[in-house]
Amino acid sequence: MTDDLLFDVPEPPTPVERLLTLAGDVTRHNDALNLLRPTAISAPALGAHADSATQLAHTALTAVQAVHDQQLYASADLIDATVRIKQVAYLSGEAARHLAEARAAVTAAALANRGLAELPDGTAEQFQLAQELTALAPEAAVESATAIARETHGRRPSTTTAADGLASAELGALHAVARGHVVMARSQGREYVHSRDGSVRINTLRSLEGKGLIVRAPATAPPAFHGGPAQDRIRLTARGSAAVAALLALPPAAPASAPARSLPAAPTTTGPARSR
Repeated sequence: MTDDLLFDVPEPPTPVERLLTLAGDVTRHNDALNLLRPTAISAPALGAHADSATQLAHTALTAVQAVHDQQLYASADLIDATVRIKQVAYLSGEAARHLAEARAAVTAAALANRGLAELPDGTAEQFQLAQELTALAPEAAVESATAIARETHGRRPSTTTAADGLASAELGALHAVARGHVVMARSQGREYVHSRDGSVRINTLRSLEGKGLIVRAPATAPPAFHGGPAQDRIRLTARGSAAVAALLALPPAAPASAPARSLPAAPTTTGPARSR
């Protein structure tokens, strides 16, 4: 009985929170892969990335089990969401296999030829496959989280949420951050925001950072151009994840009646946002 304890026991994360964590973890994994330039001495790094991909697969399957434990009605949207998470688990497992095979090839080649200067044949292809297999996983995790959040909210609605009090631009930016779409960079003494749908502004990010909803991870995202400096990845904090979880629970028709919480329109183009 927790009532007899002298300290608080935190509630276990909800399936939606687990999936938002998964999306963030995959974004970190993908960033690290994109920053790595495999060489003939990259076996340890390849092994670490293989372990990371294996952990992502485990996290995805744990999220699936958490959904099942809620015993929600198995609607078509909920079934699709869990299948999508299982696909993330499978693709992450395959990425781990490719990375492990690349590590084994590099290790064997180094033992056979200590003066090895180039990667063994096929290693670069294995590495590229591993990158591609998890490239879209953050999107898939957030899409699944959206379906599950709406199913859960429909059965246990709440009148107050962590998203209350946030402007539409802030909510849209948080959603983009959750999907791994937002980075910041510096050039000639100025800061710039790069977001995939071009809708995130630098002042919005500063506001969210001041509210403790996002953090900036310096030099952890791949460069904007070949040979350029690493960019700063924008990540959700625990409070930011709670706000996104509340946002995802809103029904699709919510923007018409609650514009302050609405999501931005579906992106039609990609490219860096202009700073403000």
